[in-house]
Amino acid sequence: MYLYTPDEIDRERAHHQAVIQGTNRLDVKRIGNLGELAFEQFCREFLPVEMWEWENEEAIRRCNSESFSGHDFEVFGYEIDVKTSRDVSAFQPATLLENDPDDDIIVMVWHRDNEDALILLGWERTETLKSKVKTQEAYSGEKPEKLAHLAARPMNELQDLGPNTAHMNQKPQNPFNPGDRVVKAEDSDASVAVVVEVLPPEHDVTLYGQTMDGEAVSVAFPNMLDDGPGNWREIHPAKLASYCDDQDIKLYTYKHTNLEYAENPFTPGDYVVKPDYDDPDLAVVLEVSNDDERDITVSFCKHLEKEFGEQTAIQPADLSSRCDEAGVKSYSYKHGELSFEHQY
Repeated sequence: MYLYTPDEIDRERAHHQAVIQGTNRLDVKRIGNLGELAFEQFCREFLPVEMWEWENEEAIRRCNSESFSGHDFEVFGYEIDVKTSRDVSAFQPATLLENDPDDDIIVMVWHRDNEDALILLGWERTETLKSKVKTQEAYSGEKPEKLAHLAARPMNELQDLGPNTAHMNQKPQNPFNPGDRVVKAEDSDASVAVVVEVLPPEHDVTLYGQTMDGEAVSVAFPNMLDDGPGNWREIHPAKLASYCDDQDIKLYTYKHTNLEYAENPFTPGDYVVKPDYDDPDLAVVLEVSNDDERDITVSFCKHLEKEFGEQTAIQPADLSSRCDEAGVKSYSYKHGELSFEHQY
């Protein structure tokens, strides 16, 4: 068995995709999405990348409605459906068959009440389930009153359905998550970008003339995000992929080894605070300079709201000049003195 602990990105995406799907049972769809994310993580770590495919990968990553498919995954050529439930009686052979008789394999995932952890209990071939149900129906003795049979083969035995498994356990080393601020590695004049998507591992994919090895990362640049219709800084990072897809905002894809965390991650329009104050006021970045002493200029939101109103339509690139024209006070700090104060 394997324990899967969804992070904040996983939970937000699972929920928002369920909302977009328009289901009447939001909780059921959300936990179903988390179950698929759990099995996808198992596949990433233990199965050859070229031998499995997640049917709903792009739909959940970008929080779009799923196109109809009779199964969730294809692994080693087998059609696999993931069943997620808090009620373990749902994993009895007859119940599994009643709900899903057509796929080759069913993977069973149990979840806690508050959905903070899921356990991959195991898997079983549908043909084996049919045999077990048929045998049980033919059994002439009395059924045990306190002991019900649950179908489950150990998760690691799924590897045995494929070819030589000596090279298993190949977890990618990508360190980035949606929302991270990054720059191109070893580029002294690189622009700060925002991680939007961590793409699934690819097999023999060529990117800018290089063969991909592991995971790619798609980023967007803040000035392009600023041109969108909404304030992207008020959107949870888990939903940025959905926002960019909906608004046709251009993404750029890099090998994760070609990126590094930005030393100075701030760009105009970011919400920040000075954390060493006891009760810091919220501020907005107006300008980022190359000054070694004070490279970030900000104005406090209370001053901006007094001059321009609570909902300002000023583009981040124009904030500095508009504040100068209106006489709004600004203050300069070293970037290390500030921290993000996210508004999502």
